Amino acid sequence: MAKAKLIHRYKTNHNTLKEERGEGSFIRFGNNNAFPQKLIWLNNHSSLNGACIKAKTEAIIGKGLICKTEGVLDNANPYESWNDIYKKVSYDFTLLGDYALQIVWSKDGKKIAEAYHVDMSYVRAEEKDEFGIIPGYYISADWALSSQGDANYLPAYCPSKSIKQPKQLFTIKPYRPGLEYYSLPDYVGSIRIIELDTEIDNFHTNNIQNGLAPSLAITTFTNADAEEQQWVEKALRNQYGGSDNAGSLLYMDVASRDEAPIITPIATNGNDTYYEVMNSMIEQKILTGHRITSPMILGIKTEGQLGGRDEMLDAYLLFMNTVINPMQSSILKGIEQLLEVNYGDVTIGVTTTNLFEDGTFETDVIVTDEANEADSKLLEKENETVETIK
Repeated sequence: MAKAKLIHRYKTNHNTLKEERGEGSFIRFGNNNAFPQKLIWLNNHSSLNGACIKAKTEAIIGKGLICKTEGVLDNANPYESWNDIYKKVSYDFTLLGDYALQIVWSKDGKKIAEAYHVDMSYVRAEEKDEFGIIPGYYISADWALSSQGDANYLPAYCPSKSIKQPKQLFTIKPYRPGLEYYSLPDYVGSIRIIELDTEIDNFHTNNIQNGLAPSLAITTFTNADAEEQQWVEKALRNQYGGSDNAGSLLYMDVASRDEAPIITPIATNGNDTYYEVMNSMIEQKILTGHRITSPMILGIKTEGQLGGRDEMLDAYLLFMNTVINPMQSSILKGIEQLLEVNYGDVTIGVTTTNLFEDGTFETDVIVTDEANEADSKLLEKENETVETIK
């Protein structure tokens, strides 16, 4: 029976998210096989979205990984510690919704010799086999220019094949209904509003850079040909356009009144004010998409709010317990799974500074089980108070 080309397709807002067979056996992700690259672009071009992703990443990283077993976290590879790896995968997990590590096995296949971070935006899955298992992954830094043949290939992580396949790709992809090969970030529902945020910035930038249009119409009567008209228009834009020339004097000298140009101001349609009104709505929707209940967590002062201590405490506790701790759990469990190959049963944690209802900062060690339960009351009792809010 022939394999269907279209694996799965559905739409969220106007963005088409799809898993589709490419040329060969790899699975494309999104329009033009570039959905992860779209998430990166939105992170770089929406200041609020970027701030949310950075805040979540920094909260997940905290003060770094710790382990009671000495030496476990020292070397992930000859160049990096496991804390270096943890910082990178935390960013990937927050931005893209998943992460990947290249695993290099020892010669006898019994130990993990090295582990390297792999940018998950570069990774595309191979089509599942007859048992529903992903055999491996293709890796390319630019899928717009690459094909399956140009991409590097790594078989999927499988300890039982460590001798035959000494290099493998380990991935963590939280379950997403309707997706077989990839995952999505938790803020995916707000992508459309994030795009709108970038368009508003673009609108105001162009309004300033193109100062002559559509605010002014100049009509001349020189009967110039097309080339001369372009020259005049270019000269006017160079001399009077842009923010550097705002408020400058427009001077013209003609032989007679009959040759004078007609200069007609064009009233604005009020779109700039309309977009300003939308800013508060966009801010709230982006924060909601990231599950940040108060902009004060990001250091954003909201007009009309006093910035009360109690409100900030409640928002911070909710953010840590419902957003950060579960994300830490997913990341830590994957790293623990790899460390246990070499060291047996190990438990790793993240040192974080938490803010509690009584107004104290406490340095906590969040281990995987506690993070999964997302309850600060179950954190270890060995916390030390380092500062009290006055």
